[in-house]
Amino acid sequence: MALAAASDTNSLYILVVEDEPILREDIATYLRDCGCTVHEAASAEQALAMCRAGLRVDVLFTDIILNGRAEGWMLAKLFRTARPAVGVVYASGNSIDRSECVPGSVFFMKPYLRFNILAACRDLQNRSGCQ
Repeated sequence: MALAAASDTNSLYILVVEDEPILREDIATYLRDCGCTVHEAASAEQALAMCRAGLRVDVLFTDIILNGRAEGWMLAKLFRTARPAVGVVYASGNSIDRSECVPGSVFFMKPYLRFNILAACRDLQNRSGCQ
């Protein structure tokens, strides 16, 4: 399955922001196995530093509740300010007020199915015109 998906995602760059190392590693490994270029950050601060450094990101995949000073909501808003075309996929194990989501984003409740995350990332990439 991963090999079939690889050709569709060769140019898909995803930044995974998750403060739980096991969850971050799990989704990042899956996305890499599907042919995506994946970078990982353990905090919003680390992700923003990567953004400022010019890292290519087509889709930001972020947990909503992160350790540190900023949550996924704020991270996505700041990312979108710097890069308006970036796709955003949120995940959370808690009930949330989706009015905080940036426009055009996608939300998944944990536990999520990894292939749904990949499908959402691909869809967001296609909508933004990133190729």
